[in-house]
Amino acid sequence: MFDLAIKGSRIITPDGIQPAVVLIKDGLIADVVNVIPGDIVKKIIDIHDHVLMPGITDPHVHINEPGRTDWEGFTTATRAALASGITTLVDMPLNAHPVTTTVAALEQKIRSANLYTNCGYWGGVVPGNVSELEPLIERGVLGFKAFLTHSGIDDFPNVTVEDLKKAMPIIAKHGLPLLVHCELSTPVPASVAGTYSAYLASRPAAWEENAIALIIRLCETYNCRVHIVHLSAASALPQIIRAKARGLPLTVETAQHYLYFDAEHIPDGNMAFKCAPPIREQENNEQLWQALKSGIIDMVATDHSPSPGDMKQGDYLTSWGGISSLQLALPALWTAAQKRQVPLTQIVQWLCTAPTLLTGTHTYKGKIAKGYDADLVIWNPEQSFKVIPANLQHKHPITPYADETLDGVVLQTYLKGIKVYDEGIYTAPPQGENILRS
Repeated sequence: MFDLAIKGSRIITPDGIQPAVVLIKDGLIADVVNVIPGDIVKKIIDIHDHVLMPGITDPHVHINEPGRTDWEGFTTATRAALASGITTLVDMPLNAHPVTTTVAALEQKIRSANLYTNCGYWGGVVPGNVSELEPLIERGVLGFKAFLTHSGIDDFPNVTVEDLKKAMPIIAKHGLPLLVHCELSTPVPASVAGTYSAYLASRPAAWEENAIALIIRLCETYNCRVHIVHLSAASALPQIIRAKARGLPLTVETAQHYLYFDAEHIPDGNMAFKCAPPIREQENNEQLWQALKSGIIDMVATDHSPSPGDMKQGDYLTSWGGISSLQLALPALWTAAQKRQVPLTQIVQWLCTAPTLLTGTHTYKGKIAKGYDADLVIWNPEQSFKVIPANLQHKHPITPYADETLDGVVLQTYLKGIKVYDEGIYTAPPQGENILRS
């Protein structure tokens, strides 16, 4: 007896989009078949021509709990995630207090986690914590994150080359990824308070180019898996292409806001658009699209980095640099992708399949296939909606997508076969699990 059968004409499986029936039992996908098998299914759902795809994995989310829950928090972040079809996210080690650079801090974070969706954890690499890396690995972090420039939080300082030379052999020994914020900063213009173009000039593409060149050299030296987070500078792509051609264990993500917005259309003084690295010019961002479509960039992640409203006021020099977009992950990407004739199967690759390879969950999440967790999202790619900030589940409804019309409405989200979100209604108590690497 199967617990649930989901029938539809657009089921996205590893073999492509096809009519199918997904059979679910005990939280797993028991099989994917052509017809419903007789009367041995407790419940049948016919989604007709809506899309069924695997739940999204977002590997780049700042939840900020404990310690800065007034910025976000597990409850609000994971509720927002479900509304975008995100069934697994991975929390960044900074912006919480304490930062996740010790086992004690990780334990405190896990104890505070009220999860509407599944959540894994990155550990942090900072100067002086190399002795904590092995214990964090033993406790179950999925990998590590480091900054090459100031993180924005004084208690998560950036690393030096010497710090990385100590950390990377340990991380490589366990086959885990090192995620790197790749900017090597140099002195900036005296003021970036006025226009967006001045802010953009203050974080030039050369910062990313130089940092990525450094990380590629260290990746080759230590054979350590390296993941470049939120790439914004297309001028860094040639060296990434060469590194991948040499077979280095290097992966790359970009973010929705680098693919949806461009510098030419960002209004001066609107701090909702401020992020680091910055959103660059339209020509640059079209090159990111080409790299994504060709597989040079592996995946798309939100870098959801929220803050209270008063921290997004002021000027480009002093305001918080982060974009809140967790609830809009799928529609923002899909809206921009449609303009470039991107098929739904590539959306699944960028949001569902590739991120699980980074997080090490690829053997049981990210596919509609027999034996995988029944973490699923049903959505309507043809339906549009206007982004009304008051409707967002984020603790602070600050977003550059305000008043944008986006395509792609998430209708239902399932965790292990249990319907947890249904057209704006949360239909079950928190069902999320901690994702810890054994």
